[in-house]
Amino acid sequence: MTQNTDRDSLALARQTWRTLEPYHGAVYFSPEAAGQYAELGVDARTGYFASRSAALGAAPADLVIATFYNFNPQLVRRAIPAAWEAATPERFAAARLTGIDTTLRRILGADVSSPALARAAELARTAAEVTVRHPQGRPLFAAHAALPWPSAPHLVLWHAQTLLREFRGDGHVAALLTAGLSGLESLVTHAATGDIDAGVLRDSRAWTPEQWEQAVQNLRERGWLGDGPHLALTEDGTRRRAEIEHTTDRLAALPYITLGPAACAELRSLVRPFSLAVAKELLPWAVDRLSEESA
Repeated sequence: MTQNTDRDSLALARQTWRTLEPYHGAVYFSPEAAGQYAELGVDARTGYFASRSAALGAAPADLVIATFYNFNPQLVRRAIPAAWEAATPERFAAARLTGIDTTLRRILGADVSSPALARAAELARTAAEVTVRHPQGRPLFAAHAALPWPSAPHLVLWHAQTLLREFRGDGHVAALLTAGLSGLESLVTHAATGDIDAGVLRDSRAWTPEQWEQAVQNLRERGWLGDGPHLALTEDGTRRRAEIEHTTDRLAALPYITLGPAACAELRSLVRPFSLAVAKELLPWAVDRLSEESA
C-alpha cells in the first residue's frame, strides 16, 4: 500500500465513521433512553454509565473509570456500583436498546422500514463483523461485540455503529496512553484544537475548574500548550495531537478498508439523511458538518 493510498484509506475511514456517528450518539441524548433508566430507578447520568458499561457485566467502578478514560473518577464512583443495586446489567442493556429503538422510530418515522435503511444496516454490519475478529486490546469493544445482534434493520445499523465506535474508542485510548496523556489532559488538548468548547468538555466529565487549570499548567510545562489567556497548542503540541489522531484513524481503519471505497461511499450516502435527522433533533452541533457533507 503506497503512502498516498494509505492516507486516502485513513481519510475514508474517518469520514465514514463521522457520518454514521450521530446515528449511534443519539442514545446519549435520548429522552426515551433517559425515561427507561428512570424506570429502573436512576438518573440519566447514572443510566449512561450503567447502560454503556452493562456489556462488561456488573463492572466495578475502577473498570468503568479505566475503559471510559476521561471522566472524573468521582463522577463514575457516584454511579457505579450503585447502579447494580437498582437493576442488573442485563436490564440496563435492554433499557438502552429500548430507548434508542423508541427514539429512532419517533425521529425517522416510516424510514425505519425503508429499503435504504435496510441496505445501510447490511453494509454497516458487514464492516462491524470484521472488527469482531480482532478484540485483542479492546475491552469495551469486545464486551459489546459479545452482545446479540438485534433483528430490526434500524437497530442493526445502530448496533453496528456502536461496535465500530467502541472499536475506534479503545484504539483512541491506546493512542492517548502512548502519548502520555491522562484522561483529563486529553480533554484539554482536544479543547485546545478549537473543535469543541472547553467548558463543555470539562463540565460534561465533571472536572472542577481547579483540576482543569492544573492540567493546563502541566501541559504548558511539557510543551503541549502555549502561554496566554486562551488555550492554544504549541507547534509541537499540534504535531503530537495530529499523531494521536493519525494513530486512532490507523487503528480504526480495518473495517472500512475491508468494506472498500465504493461501499463506504454508498454507506455514507445512505446514512447521512438519517444522521442528519437525528442530529437536528438531539445533536445540533453535528448538523453543520453533516449539511456540508451533503452539499
